[in-house]
Amino acid sequence: MTALSDPLTLPCGQVLPNRLMKAALSEGLGTSAGAPDERLERLYSRWGSGGFGLIITGNVMVDHDHLGEPGNVVIADERHLDDVRRWARTAKDGGTDLWMQINHPGRQANPLVTRSQPVAPSAIGLGLPGVPAPRALTDGEIVDIVDRFAATARIAERAGFDGVQIHGAHGYLVSQFLSPLANQRDDRWGGDPQRRARFVLEVVRAIRAEVAPSFAVAIKLNSADFQRGGFTEDESREVVRRLAAEKLDLIEISGGSYESPAMTGRPVARSASTVAREAYFLEYAESVRAVAGSVPLAVTGGFRSRPAMVDAVESGQCDVVGLGRPSAVSPNAAGDILHERTARLHARQISLRLPARVATHPNIKMLEGALDLQWHTDQLHLLGAGADPDPDRTPWLTAAAMLRHHGVDAFRSRRSSTMNRKDPARRKFEIERAFGRYVANPAVRALGRIGVRTSFATDLETIGRKSGQIRVVPVSVSFDDSGAWVISQHGTRSGWAANIVAEPKVRVRQGNRWRTGTAQLRPADDVVARSRTFAPNPVFAGLTAATFRALQSAPVSVRITFTD
Repeated sequence: MTALSDPLTLPCGQVLPNRLMKAALSEGLGTSAGAPDERLERLYSRWGSGGFGLIITGNVMVDHDHLGEPGNVVIADERHLDDVRRWARTAKDGGTDLWMQINHPGRQANPLVTRSQPVAPSAIGLGLPGVPAPRALTDGEIVDIVDRFAATARIAERAGFDGVQIHGAHGYLVSQFLSPLANQRDDRWGGDPQRRARFVLEVVRAIRAEVAPSFAVAIKLNSADFQRGGFTEDESREVVRRLAAEKLDLIEISGGSYESPAMTGRPVARSASTVAREAYFLEYAESVRAVAGSVPLAVTGGFRSRPAMVDAVESGQCDVVGLGRPSAVSPNAAGDILHERTARLHARQISLRLPARVATHPNIKMLEGALDLQWHTDQLHLLGAGADPDPDRTPWLTAAAMLRHHGVDAFRSRRSSTMNRKDPARRKFEIERAFGRYVANPAVRALGRIGVRTSFATDLETIGRKSGQIRVVPVSVSFDDSGAWVISQHGTRSGWAANIVAEPKVRVRQGNRWRTGTAQLRPADDVVARSRTFAPNPVFAGLTAATFRALQSAPVSVRITFTD
């Protein structure tokens, strides 16, 4: 009977000293240049002495132009080789094997830190607000990305890592190629399950051809997308069968994507047996045991108690137990379990505890899933700073950190050369946006609800360029007989102006009547003179122009010509 403390010999010859794996957690601790630094070294030093049989890093990107989030480490060439070597050496000081998880975000590229339009198997966008639609990859670009995965693996081996894990789950690019929802190609990379699996198979083969036989190659794979019409468990089992013939050393089972994040345990109903055994994907792992052949299986997600971990390994349902979020709060989690210092790992379900009528809304559930992930990332940042985790940290502090890390700060680091905190145009934009969001817009809507309307502040309706949904924003308007003038105070940086460029058909409220028209940006128009015409009385023309001037950064006039 196999015990948690028993070693595991992998097909490549590596021997894991026990069956507990620190699963990948995205740390967000890379430098602005995409390099690891002392923060990652401090974090991995803690895990390296935590008793784990295997440590897998957070997702390292293979392309500087496509990042999953701020703070990703990027290894596309050897420019940061010395830094990567220090990272590996520090993590392995405790004697634990270290594998690098490597990844390409595809259409899940974070718009705040991605330098170009996201790419994907097909030009099909995510069902998430604020994420740009991708363009479809060409055949040549797909081959290039395959080569990038292989290059990153080669550099990881040279830096002293013991293996790589391909991130083939959670809706990233490899997972997108496998999903019929994201991959609607009809060439050698898509069209049926066999061709949709070609990309991941080519990635595995390219890596194997670049590294030594003793270097481990593994994959994290979705059991399913948990979306109607998506990647199913039957398709996943077939992919496992084909991967098992490709000299893999470990297959880790996970599930879901950021549209349906089953990896957090939130949206998927769990059976009574799953609740009892804790792990989200253990039943699926049992079902693929036969097709996986001699390739060991790891299951991550849901394990909290020592009895559940012991039972999963002793029964043969999986060979390795992955610990993700518990390791963020307890960096010595493996040692605590193996030496029976604890029977159960800390597990806090992060929630803002909103009223039930609000908390059940799909967008709120998605927000709280992201909040849960970020709360645990905050714990990693504490460890990276040399501090201890804070299990009692309030989720509201994390919500504030999310806004700071993924909002203004991330945007600023991306364009630091032209748009930093001292940039007056950027500062004006932030002030005007905050004023509109928290003062002007609510005031106009409140007045509208009681029947008070004005031409100086009314509603403009555009079509969202990304979502295709109707977007209504309060604006200042100067009406005339054939149409109206509006001033976009920040040019196409304003979302509604960018919407107009993409779709010029608009509606604007004139009194109690909605007027239909076509909008066009008029950059040649004299904005200063135009702003004076917005005054309700000529006496206030100078004051009106000064108010516009105080808030605008790159103004442009917009002409709406009525068509109704």
